Amino acid sequence: MNTPASPTPPPASSAPVRLLIVDDDPLVRAGLTLMLGGDQGIDIVGEGADGVEVEELVERLRPDVVLMDIRMPVMDGLTATERLRRRPDAPEVVVLTTFHADEQVLRAIRAGAAGFVLKDTPPARIVDSVRRVAAGDPVLSPAVTRQLMVRAAGGGRDDRADRAHRARRRFGQLAEREQEVAVAVGRGASNAEIAASLYLSVATVKTHVSRILAKLELNNRVQIALLVHDAGLLDTDDGGGSHLG
Repeated sequence: MNTPASPTPPPASSAPVRLLIVDDDPLVRAGLTLMLGGDQGIDIVGEGADGVEVEELVERLRPDVVLMDIRMPVMDGLTATERLRRRPDAPEVVVLTTFHADEQVLRAIRAGAAGFVLKDTPPARIVDSVRRVAAGDPVLSPAVTRQLMVRAAGGGRDDRADRAHRARRRFGQLAEREQEVAVAVGRGASNAEIAASLYLSVATVKTHVSRILAKLELNNRVQIALLVHDAGLLDTDDGGGSHLG
């Protein structure tokens, strides 16, 4: 069993990540607050008990990240995520789940969630996930990313063909270099790896990724990867790993 790496402490000058916790179970909220509240890099600004509360809490508390349970009684976390991510100033969302990969996680990612953590994830890894998402890095393990890609490829032949057609049409909006970067993101390459393979600076890669997100109206790198996968532009038999999370 691999021991999770300890998260890297944030620079002393950086402001703490403002975190909102949303879960219908008060014991889970209390546990997460105790677990995360002791970290100097995280400031828990509030708690919510249901998805229906999220938009008002976000408007009032201005969190950087929302840690969102999927299953809640009045408004589930998926609907809350979809509504929240439509806001022009939306915080990042990390969904809480008890499953490694299922239809609900895929829906959350398509809705704009930056990733997910399991409820039994070790505390240090949850802290690291919140920090990474706040810094713009999606949180998905390579194994989970591959499972989600399989889920995304589901459906009948007509559904897959229609999805591929729409994905390729959207992909065609990108300039040639942006397409190269997008495919590399879809393969799970980090910014540094993309820079090395395409002979670019890391800063230039980041600029291309930002332009891809803006042009295609996507929220994060995972959504880029799903689009590239839908378009049929990945070699699914290359055995390559993923660094999306």
